[in-house]
Amino acid sequence: MTPMTETKRDAESVASTDANVELTGTAAFDAGEATMPSWAELVAEHADGVYRLAYRLSGDQQDAEDLTQETFMRVFRSLDKYQPGTFGGWLHRITTNLFLDMVRHRSKIRMESLPEDYERVPGTDMTPEQAYTVANLDPVLQSALDSLAPDFRVAVVLCDVEGMSYDEIAETLGVKMGTVRSRIHRGRSQLRAALEKEAQTNAEARILLRTR
Repeated sequence: MTPMTETKRDAESVASTDANVELTGTAAFDAGEATMPSWAELVAEHADGVYRLAYRLSGDQQDAEDLTQETFMRVFRSLDKYQPGTFGGWLHRITTNLFLDMVRHRSKIRMESLPEDYERVPGTDMTPEQAYTVANLDPVLQSALDSLAPDFRVAVVLCDVEGMSYDEIAETLGVKMGTVRSRIHRGRSQLRAALEKEAQTNAEARILLRTR
């Protein structure tokens, strides 16, 4: 099964070969080339990406909103302790762990009390259909992802949708490489099975299967 979208790794590979590329935002901070952006700049840079990941994982607009808010609240509380590394990876780890906590406890995200100086991340008025479009995933594919067990869904989304390497996924989830490989393999198998079942009555699912 090939990656579902153009991966971030491809984009980063191209960027790394261009010596004229100037790093900005949190990437510049991670590289030691700039100070940490302001909170408003940080949110503007990463809010859409966090929301897309949250939506791909949860398949639900309200859950994605809650995951996004809680992710940035955790970032806000810990930002002064963050050491230059991979800011995007840190966000992935927080968002993913919050999602897994949510599904394992079969409950909505329990929002912590807001610090007085916390500036809430703007919400979205998108309909679920619009959110699917923003996430660049076909509704049939999102529905199939939603049918996967949470651990398998996370592994497939991080690898095939977000374009993360196995090493990055292992670090994000805090598991061994063998576990990552197993979850991705089993997740892809379950995803294909879900699409094959849907394809019996859905032409869009049949088209998706032909592209995988």
